[in-house]
Amino acid sequence: MPPDAQGCPTGIVFNMAYGIQGECLYTHIPAMLELAGIPYTGSAPLGHARALDKVVTKDMIQAAGIPTPAYRVLWSRDAPTPGLCYPVVVKSRHESTSFGLKFVTQPRDLPAAVSSIIEQYKQDALVEEYIDGREVCVGLLGNGRTLETLELVEQDFGGRTLRLVTYDDKCHESAQEPEKICAAPIESSLAEQLRRISIATFRACHIRDYSRVDIRIDSAGRPFVLEINSMASLGAGGSYVLAALHSGYDFAALVNRLVDVAHQRYFGCPAPRCSRASELATLATP
Repeated sequence: MPPDAQGCPTGIVFNMAYGIQGECLYTHIPAMLELAGIPYTGSAPLGHARALDKVVTKDMIQAAGIPTPAYRVLWSRDAPTPGLCYPVVVKSRHESTSFGLKFVTQPRDLPAAVSSIIEQYKQDALVEEYIDGREVCVGLLGNGRTLETLELVEQDFGGRTLRLVTYDDKCHESAQEPEKICAAPIESSLAEQLRRISIATFRACHIRDYSRVDIRIDSAGRPFVLEINSMASLGAGGSYVLAALHSGYDFAALVNRLVDVAHQRYFGCPAPRCSRASELATLATP
């Protein structure tokens, strides 16, 4: 990407790097690009770091008035959990893809689940009340006033006993992987509420360009934000790509839209286009 006459980069990086290790692994490539002064798609290190720390995410969205399940942070198997109602979900504080997730129905089983997180991942355990109900994903695309919510996607657990999205589900290794329903059959006023709190979550966590917000809805129709994914998967079987498809973006259109969103943020306009024919003609010119 040679610089232009003003010394500005003439290209942009499409960032899909999940990093290698550490508590904030999504920040690795964005931080290096920031240091080099190179534009890129997606969130800055700040947004990724906030979203990758589930406790910080919950603290920030609570402060913004966004509902999230009651929770405690445990640093040892014997730490107390006053006020929590069972069942609870035990998660690693920093890992993605549901690594280490445990479903605990009785207080006597909590110490073992917490120990598993602390010993295996060397980090605090997040213990949050389980919301028995529906789970919906809300994809977001854009920034500022142009932030768009994509079609809602519901995780249909069918008759499955464990009504949570697990690591095996996300890696398509489960025999009973939840079916993704898009558009989710949700009445309009609740759908609008889900979109509104998803946008508020996006802004509270300082996310950029695109993300996915995961929400549980209890039997009374009350939504609770579980977390926000600052770099939603662009895999063909993922909820984000499915939501985009039902919102009018095939995969090529989605990729181009993501580039435009980032280019607009950096340069104030969509990315320039050139036809394949003119590009080939330029390359063929001696």
